[in-house]
Amino acid sequence: MKISNHITYREAIHSNTAKRLGIENKPNDQQMQNMQIIAEKVFEPLREWVGGPIKVNSFFRSPETNKAIGGVSSSQHCKGQAMDIDDVYGHKTNAEMFEYVKDNLEFDQMIWEFGDDDNPNWLHISYVEGKNRNRLLRAEKINGRTAYRII
Repeated sequence: MKISNHITYREAIHSNTAKRLGIENKPNDQQMQNMQIIAEKVFEPLREWVGGPIKVNSFFRSPETNKAIGGVSSSQHCKGQAMDIDDVYGHKTNAEMFEYVKDNLEFDQMIWEFGDDDNPNWLHISYVEGKNRNRLLRAEKINGRTAYRII
């Protein structure tokens, strides 16, 4: 089963934490629909531009999985509306993907996740059909806690 041309269902629901803790990490029909929408509107156009595979670090998270990893209860991952991606294959940098999405695609929120001024460690991107804010944030550690700054 596939979410889109380049994302399998198995990849989209994979969580080492859920597996280790025996948590069922499966989306319902609405969450699945949201996953297909973000894949179609953001991931697939980005992958075409990148010209090769992009690693999906995290996509769908059940509320139990999200809680187990320390995610916020309002996480868009729980709705199937967010994904964390990383260019580990060397086709484009995370910074290049950030700029491409910012300049060319509609999105709700995109977060430059940690890293440095040249390149984030990964990107968090969300998409909400009909309600996208095109909000840009940067995640940083301040006194050991994650803080988000608007950029």
